[in-house]
Amino acid sequence: MPYIILSIFIGLVTGVVQFFLLFKFVVTLTGRKSGSKTVLFAITQFLFPFAVLVLCAFLLTDTLMWVGIGAAASLIICAIVKFVLTSKK
Repeated sequence: MPYIILSIFIGLVTGVVQFFLLFKFVVTLTGRKSGSKTVLFAITQFLFPFAVLVLCAFLLTDTLMWVGIGAAASLIICAIVKFVLTSKK
């Protein structure tokens, strides 16, 4: 049971960081100053969750599914919160 809670927490943190990286990627892509920062955010945004999942596959083999569930839930919640906050403005 404690490994499931740890896995969900790792997934939630991974999802929040991935949302932040995706948001920064979109901001730099749509901005007028796209360049090396855009490529850096794109590569980091795709490699970060992959690295976390591979690391958790070796360390938390039985609860890898919960890391993915936590990351997906966190991405969805962050996207909804961002949409609601920008819609009110």
